[in-house]
Amino acid sequence: MTIGEMSEKVALPESTLRYYEKKGLLLVSRDRNGRRVYEESDAAWIQFIRRLKETGMPLREIQRYSKLRYQGESTMLERLEMLKVHREYVLDQQRKWAEYLENLDGKISLYQRTVEGRKTP
Repeated sequence: MTIGEMSEKVALPESTLRYYEKKGLLLVSRDRNGRRVYEESDAAWIQFIRRLKETGMPLREIQRYSKLRYQGESTMLERLEMLKVHREYVLDQQRKWAEYLENLDGKISLYQRTVEGRKTP
């Protein structure tokens, strides 16, 4: 499929797909005219890259993961370890956000009680 078709399929701009390729996150074959030719399997990989980014994995780690992925199954153990480390990072972030939310809810409750107390004569 073309870059435009892939862009639509994964809901990312063509510029992002080119950026992923430039940074070594995505290896795309070319046709005889030099145009990018995406495979169906590229869509799942692009979505996984997006999830890694959205969960806060640094670009250099995604690059490392991508390089290992393209090397094949022999790197699976190393990729597994990377994902386990990243999972711990995500869990830590989740705990922090839960604490932030609890603090925010506490402040909202305080303000609501104060505002409601002012309404009663």
